[in-house]
Amino acid sequence: MINKKELDRTEKGNEESAKTLPVRSDGQVQKNIESIMRLDKETSRQRSTAEHVADKITTFAGSTPFILFHIAWFGAWILVNLSLIPGVQPFDPLPFSFLTLVVSLEAIFLALLVLKSQNRMTKEADKRAHIELQINMLAEQEGTKILNMIQRIGKHLGLEEEIDEVMQQLSEETDVNQVAKKLDEKSPA
Repeated sequence: MINKKELDRTEKGNEESAKTLPVRSDGQVQKNIESIMRLDKETSRQRSTAEHVADKITTFAGSTPFILFHIAWFGAWILVNLSLIPGVQPFDPLPFSFLTLVVSLEAIFLALLVLKSQNRMTKEADKRAHIELQINMLAEQEGTKILNMIQRIGKHLGLEEEIDEVMQQLSEETDVNQVAKKLDEKSPA
């Protein structure tokens, strides 16, 4: 078990090592952030009105004010219909059939809106996954070309290093279909 002094010492060491790491302040980071922001804005702009409405409603439905409103609403409904508030006539006596109907309809529509939002988010996540796969494939191809170029430069300069099996494998192009097939074979069903 770690005591508090050890934990504080570890945290202090982490802070000190973080201070010594160089911080990238070049324009490429800013350019990447701007590219991501543009992609997000474009994706948002392409959403239909129904998708925007569904997103707004599901965002509100997951908020604290929505929960508090329902607690107050259900509490007031129950108090009124149990005749616990003097001067207010009950309109939905036990077992609160009308309340059940209203809540059921609300749940149905909220579920449909949540599903619509989730479907949209899934499409966006799939699009990002495809972009990431494309970039990773390009990076792998570039890395393979660079490794081959370095090997040729080494041979040209007479630096005949022994090329081990791993180096040989890394200098060959990766067959994405073969990788996917192996992954499917190794993955549990």
